Amino acid sequence: MTLFWILAASLLLIAIAFVVIPLWRKNTRNNAVLRDAANLEILRDQSAEMSADLAHGLLNEESFAQGQRELQARLLDEIKPTETVPAAPRNPAKVLALVLAVLLPLSSVLLYLKLGNSKALLPQQAELSVADGFGVIRSEAALQDLEAKLVKFPENPDGWLQLGRSYSELKRYSDAVRAYEHLVKLVPNEAQLWTDYADAYAMDHGQTLLGEPTKFLDKALALDEKNTTALALSGSAAMERGDYVAAITHWQKLVALLPADYQDIQMIKDGVKQAREFLAMQAGGKAKLAQLDKGISAAKTVASAQAITGKVSISPELLSKVSPDDIVFILARASEGPKMPLAVLRKQVKDLPLEFSLDDSMAMQPQLKLSGFGQVVVVARVSKSGTPMAQTGDVEGMSATVKPGTKGLTIVIDKLVK
Repeated sequence: MTLFWILAASLLLIAIAFVVIPLWRKNTRNNAVLRDAANLEILRDQSAEMSADLAHGLLNEESFAQGQRELQARLLDEIKPTETVPAAPRNPAKVLALVLAVLLPLSSVLLYLKLGNSKALLPQQAELSVADGFGVIRSEAALQDLEAKLVKFPENPDGWLQLGRSYSELKRYSDAVRAYEHLVKLVPNEAQLWTDYADAYAMDHGQTLLGEPTKFLDKALALDEKNTTALALSGSAAMERGDYVAAITHWQKLVALLPADYQDIQMIKDGVKQAREFLAMQAGGKAKLAQLDKGISAAKTVASAQAITGKVSISPELLSKVSPDDIVFILARASEGPKMPLAVLRKQVKDLPLEFSLDDSMAMQPQLKLSGFGQVVVVARVSKSGTPMAQTGDVEGMSATVKPGTKGLTIVIDKLVK
């Protein structure tokens, strides 16, 4: 804050200097002196003209003498000397300079106090904008400020979402529940909001997902059956109430949606294994397991039917432009819509030619799967950068537009990416 005032004062002084100094240096002369000097110069010119006319014979001596007497009379009449030297008049420019030197800083300060925000640079106000990359506020002063704004503008869903996430992150779950309760009324059809509401509610009520949290999770899955967080929590809620069939169903679906290299996928698989063990120990549990496995097998059959298979090779002319250890990506992407790969297989040039199969288990994002699009293109690319996105210098080949489930494609890598 001190630095702000120092900079403001410096700029104000510079502005005053540009205005005041030129005015102060301005020299105002006596108007009467200027007028007398001008009249005297005119009379001198007229006298010189009369002398020239006399010399050229245009005037006789009598006329010249009479003209000189008239000029002398005019001189005495128009230029009246004073007995005392007049005091130098006050310079109005200097007066104006002094007035501006006082009024400019005074009016500037008063105007800032009237229209500006003198608290804008205080430390506690600066915290109001402090939030992490997920929009989570960690400052108490900032949270209070957001609460106050939401009291005035309660129909702001973004504000309630930020408030709910911030309170959850700070483990103030009762406040988070209050924020999410208001938020789901404003935005009732967002699955993730119901999921976050269930999580905060459970943490605020003894860390149990039974009761209201389960209802919220059911609402989330009704809106989006592929919401991974809702599936994970619903599986946990089912385990908590002893419904192992539901737990296995939710978590198996979750595993199918997640990429194979997801960091916590093994933990989820372990949860499925434990749920299967608990179910097997129940009366009639083995029969239920058999029924589940039958359903899982049928789902895999459907996924296999949606898989795209074929063979990839590289043109002999381009072999000199690649090395055996270069990465080869075989991917399917929507022919129209998002360019994000729907399924990706990673190999090396030394593996070519090779047989490939692309299916939903190879999705990079759970919500973007091969089976969810009617028309796709399969691309095989040798990547110099090691990433699936095309870069200058890569070589690639691609199929025509095909449907999921197409078998026996033949793709030749034969084009240089420019």
